[in-house]
Amino acid sequence: MSDGTHNRVPQVPDVITTFLSRSVQSRNLNAIKKLHCNLLRTGLLFSSVAVHAKLIVSYFSSHRNDGLRLSNFFPLLDLNDVLPFNILISDFSKGGFWSNALKTFCFMHTNGVPLDSYDMCSTLTASTSSQSFGLGKQVHALVGKSGWSSSVFVGSALINLYVKSSQVNDAAAMFDEMSTRNTVCANALLLGLTDAKMWTQVLEVARTMPRLNLSCDNYTYSSILRSCIGLSVVELGRQVHCRVIRNTHYIEADVFLQSSLIEMYGKCGLVERALRVFSAVGTRSRSDIVLWTSMLSVFGRNGYYKEVIETYEEMHMAGIIPDEIVFVTVISACARTGQVKLGIQYFESMTREYKLTPLEEHYGCLIDLLSRAGELDKALNLVDEMLRRGFIGSIGMWGALLSACLERGNLEMGKFAAKKALDMDPQNMGVYTMLSNLYARFGMWDEIELLRAMMKERGLNKDIGCSWIEVAG
Repeated sequence: MSDGTHNRVPQVPDVITTFLSRSVQSRNLNAIKKLHCNLLRTGLLFSSVAVHAKLIVSYFSSHRNDGLRLSNFFPLLDLNDVLPFNILISDFSKGGFWSNALKTFCFMHTNGVPLDSYDMCSTLTASTSSQSFGLGKQVHALVGKSGWSSSVFVGSALINLYVKSSQVNDAAAMFDEMSTRNTVCANALLLGLTDAKMWTQVLEVARTMPRLNLSCDNYTYSSILRSCIGLSVVELGRQVHCRVIRNTHYIEADVFLQSSLIEMYGKCGLVERALRVFSAVGTRSRSDIVLWTSMLSVFGRNGYYKEVIETYEEMHMAGIIPDEIVFVTVISACARTGQVKLGIQYFESMTREYKLTPLEEHYGCLIDLLSRAGELDKALNLVDEMLRRGFIGSIGMWGALLSACLERGNLEMGKFAAKKALDMDPQNMGVYTMLSNLYARFGMWDEIELLRAMMKERGLNKDIGCSWIEVAG
């Protein structure tokens, strides 16, 4: 809409609201002001409540709003018409202006504007997104009083509120109380139970879905598969895989579901099955980094370090841009296979080729690599760089460095690495053992006695191992 449209403002509200949306996206406050003037001049501003509401949202969604107060606009709205308030709350919520959405709802409630399920859902979404869980619970009380408890959409929003506030039991109670439920409600509850690692409860909810005539979709299957991973019940995972195959459009369309299958088989040690799922993925899904990351993780977790490096090179040849997680897996594989030069090359390519900033995990993997290879001087230089950046390392990294110091006879660095490791895990028997052996190498028998006394004082004993297996499904 150009400057020469003073008398030719489109009279179709949809066109005006589309223009406002594009002006907001471009942060063009001047364009919004010009349209506002044209709407006033032609008398179209109050001809459509949708345009009026969208204009208010546009001002507050632009890059700067010149200190405008939302409360100044409320008197301009018809308190008997819920539509402009619906638009305000919905658009503010979708745009991330959650406090404005909540202020609008509070004004509605205080001034007797009739509430509907649309307002309730948008306000609950804003409460959840802004972590205003207390206000969300107050809205829940209003839901009961205003008679919207039977709305499946309001119910879904409430379940999501309780899930995101880590009140999973309340979310489950809300699901049980709903008179009408759909797959979205069930998935919201399943997601909360999965994030809380309540694996058994996930399976229980999933088993009730057919009885409630609720169909399973890709989100449902992903939650079930994550529970199978958590419980290490591979047979149930296979059954879910069969169900997924029957609904082929799910597996073909959803990368995260494919990833869940790969991870489920991988964490149960069935690498060949995981690879079979990965190999069967279509060309379009193969371009997604999530899928490659899952397969690399499966290889790395199960000791297929050569395959990690080969798969990374295949991914590189396919033009897939790696992320930080990929480099952690690949550098770690280089550490396990003793490929120092290749590991350093991958580490350097992160910043040089892919412009990624190394994280603590990357430093840890490379220090582990150098320590295992006996490159103690390089490892110590990297430790200094890591500490300067404010990272503290991991128990595995300090343990590897201590092991290298034991092998190379570096007493001072070994003591430093042991202290760092024990600060993180004071009960780690392996660290005490290596430190004792380091002292023994230098004939420091008094220090060994002090170390043993410390272990006895802390009640440290060698842990007894245990394992469990799935029997008869």
